[in-house]
Amino acid sequence: MNDCVFCKIERGEIPSKKFYEDELMFIIADIEPKAEKHYLMIPKKHYKLLADMTEEDAANLAKCLKKLSELAPSLGLGGGYRLVINQGDDAGQTVHHLHVHVLGGQKMDFPKL
Repeated sequence: MNDCVFCKIERGEIPSKKFYEDELMFIIADIEPKAEKHYLMIPKKHYKLLADMTEEDAANLAKCLKKLSELAPSLGLGGGYRLVINQGDDAGQTVHHLHVHVLGGQKMDFPKL
């Protein structure tokens, strides 16, 4: 998608510090953090919703989540973290490129699920 902000970051058209990057995804800081540590884990392939994923996309997202678990200590998330994926406008998805909010660095005292 030519006008997608995350695609532009991935292509280097919008500068952003990448805390991690590989062939499947990259991790950046959220510009409006909701926790002491608030990252976005963004698959490089553009799709809006989980429902839009192919089986290959789902397998790749699983690989990204596994890599995140390995990176957690170096991201300051050694004490634990919360993952949030907003799906659609009613859920608060503001960028229509699937991404995972990674929140941590503090006790998560807001809604315990």
